[in-house]
Amino acid sequence: MSNSNSQAISIKGLTKKYGDEYAVAGIDLDVAQGEIFAILGPNGAGKTTTVEILEGYRSRDGGDVQVLGEDPGNLGDKTYSWRERIGIVLQSTSDSGDLSVRETVHHFAKYYSKAKDPDGVIALTGLQEKSNAKIHTLSGGQRRRLDVALGIIGSPELLFLDEPTTGFDPEARRAFWELIRTLRSEGTTILLTTHYLDEAEALADRVAVIVDGKIIEIAPPETLGGRHQAQARITWVEGGKAHERLTMTPTTDVATISARMGGEVPELQVIRPSLEDIYLQMIGGKE
Repeated sequence: MSNSNSQAISIKGLTKKYGDEYAVAGIDLDVAQGEIFAILGPNGAGKTTTVEILEGYRSRDGGDVQVLGEDPGNLGDKTYSWRERIGIVLQSTSDSGDLSVRETVHHFAKYYSKAKDPDGVIALTGLQEKSNAKIHTLSGGQRRRLDVALGIIGSPELLFLDEPTTGFDPEARRAFWELIRTLRSEGTTILLTTHYLDEAEALADRVAVIVDGKIIEIAPPETLGGRHQAQARITWVEGGKAHERLTMTPTTDVATISARMGGEVPELQVIRPSLEDIYLQMIGGKE
């Protein structure tokens, strides 16, 4: 890409119908180069269809789409050069289980003119100790790391991740997050779909919420749905009884309570709505 302000993805008025039903009902979206962008939404909201159109694997009925400066639905003789610039990690993949991790990554590297060092990618994805292991012996988390290794071996400018940590235990998920942050620090743009709200909050610069084929809001996780301006809930114990208060001025209220009680406030908590709270309000129980 030509400069830091350029868009890796630009969508205007995207539509896709199946029969009489709109899977995607007019989406506008821009993703900046170097950004981690998450798409959230209930099942059937249009996330997968949108991403598959961006990847060039599904046609659209209307709208303008630019991915790395090209229309993925009309690549012509640019197909190969464009596909070299993107990486895709699907929700589930199947490769030859009889090959080792090292054999597989080295094999895939041969498909790209600007491939990363295969052994370096194995190290980056934390698979050194499994380098000689057959794929069919890998755990789910290790297999997912191999999927990412194959997705990044071609040095992609843009990486698509579809539900990347489904089935991971908490430790494996957080290790995977560090890998994604490393890729981002190297300049890779990442488009992520996930059902894990903590994952979107931990990784994404911005999130889009899709419901019924339409984007209802795009914002940083900390401000989505006015979350940063929502009332806080204060709970504490005073006089042997539990108390609760909703307030827009929690700092002032806590200071008042503390002064009244002469210092420390037992069992004090100040809680603002979580990203999950806001998200569930936005999708209206469709999950």
